[in-house]
Amino acid sequence: MMLSAVMEDYLKGIYQLQHEGSDERVRTSAIAEHLDVTPPTVTSMLSKLEERGLAEREKYKGVSLTTEGERVALEVIRHHRLLEAYLTEHLDFTWSEVHDEADRLEHHISEAFEERVAATLEDPTVDPHGAPIPNADLEPPTEPTGEALAECEEGTVVEVREVSDRDPEVLEYLSEHGVNPGVPLTVEEVAPFGMVTVRVENGATTSLPEDVARHVRVAPVQTAGG
Repeated sequence: MMLSAVMEDYLKGIYQLQHEGSDERVRTSAIAEHLDVTPPTVTSMLSKLEERGLAEREKYKGVSLTTEGERVALEVIRHHRLLEAYLTEHLDFTWSEVHDEADRLEHHISEAFEERVAATLEDPTVDPHGAPIPNADLEPPTEPTGEALAECEEGTVVEVREVSDRDPEVLEYLSEHGVNPGVPLTVEEVAPFGMVTVRVENGATTSLPEDVARHVRVAPVQTAGG
C-alpha cells in the first residue's frame, strides 16, 4: 500500500496519542495540536485514512487505528527510532538534533536499509531518548513502566527511563544537567508553583518546570532501606 509521508505522519501521531492517553480513541483537536495543523485539515485526512481502511471514526468520540493502520504506524516508528540511534552512535549527532533528521528520513528508507541499520546497531530495543523500538515483526513495544517525573513525591529516588524527543531546546537543557535515560535522580522538592527540583548522580541539583518534568518518564529505584 503506497502512502504519502503526510499519511504516515498522521498514523504515527494517532498511534502515539492513543498510547499516551487513557482513551482508545483520539479526538481531532488532539491530533491537530500534535501535528500543528488545523482541525478541518485533520478531518479531511481522517476521511482518506478511513477510506483506505487504516482508521475508524466514531462521531463525537474520535478516531482509532485499525490493525493495518497500527502496523503502518509501528513501521514508521521503528524507522524513526532506529535512525535516531544510528545518527547518534555513528554520525555524531546529539540527541537533541536527531528527531528532525529522523522525521525527514523515516518515510524514505527501504526495508533492506532498515535491516542493515538494525544489524549495525545490534538490534537495539530503545532509541537515544529511551523510547522503545518496535521489533522487526512490528509487534507493539512493551510500554515503559513508570510515571511522569512531575507526579513523583519529594524524597523519591527514581531512574530516568524515557525523555520526549519533540523539543530540542528541552533536550539540550536536560543533557546539560545530566538528566538522561538510565540516570538516577532524587526528587528534592516539588514546588506549588510548578517547579520540580532533582539531584542527579553527581550531586548537582536542577529545577525543571512542570511541563518539562511531565515529559520525563521515570521508574522507582529500590533503595537499601526500601
